[in-house]
Amino acid sequence: MQVRKILTACFTLAILAAYSAAVSAESAGSIKLPDPETQGGKPLMQALKERMSQRSFSSKDIPLQVMSDMLWAANGISRPATGLRTAPSARNMQEIDIYAAMASGLYLYDAKTNTLVKVSNDDLRAASGAQPFVKDAPVNLIFVADVSKMGKMAAADADFYVATDTGFVSQNVYLYCASAGLATVVRGLVDRPALAKAMKLRSGQKIILAQTVGYPG
Repeated sequence: MQVRKILTACFTLAILAAYSAAVSAESAGSIKLPDPETQGGKPLMQALKERMSQRSFSSKDIPLQVMSDMLWAANGISRPATGLRTAPSARNMQEIDIYAAMASGLYLYDAKTNTLVKVSNDDLRAASGAQPFVKDAPVNLIFVADVSKMGKMAAADADFYVATDTGFVSQNVYLYCASAGLATVVRGLVDRPALAKAMKLRSGQKIILAQTVGYPG
């Protein structure tokens, strides 16, 4: 009887702990995305033909399913058994993180849990670029390299790899947008020091590019 009471107490504590964690995550504003839909879409050759940069965006919100599909296409986990991604990275360093600046705040895409983890309540869309459309578009992706994942490497080599790996991720976003009827444009005109400060990035994190995504204006 005593053992049963102990087991029941442990089970109850486990449930309470799980519930507390769930409530904490929800109160923090993180968004658990629906599973990405990895079937369908336009044929690759058609998506390549229709891939383009656009600079006019509707303020219409992007549905969570579309966000999930886009972020998975960008740099999601395509082979769960090994943790490999839809975008390649040098030496499989996986050093590129995707942040999403939206009206409701700033989020970090956690590919392992398919979650947008809220890191700030601030609307940083306007800070993500100098172009007039960035403040009104629903999503501005910010590609950040975590150089702490790169080990001991010459600065020139690190710069080369993070630029190359970011290019793969950005092109994946372009192709998804072409397939899904979204507008997008990748942007290098970013006040990186000011944005890094607003995002409260660590010294080992480096902003590479930003990319605006939304429905065509």
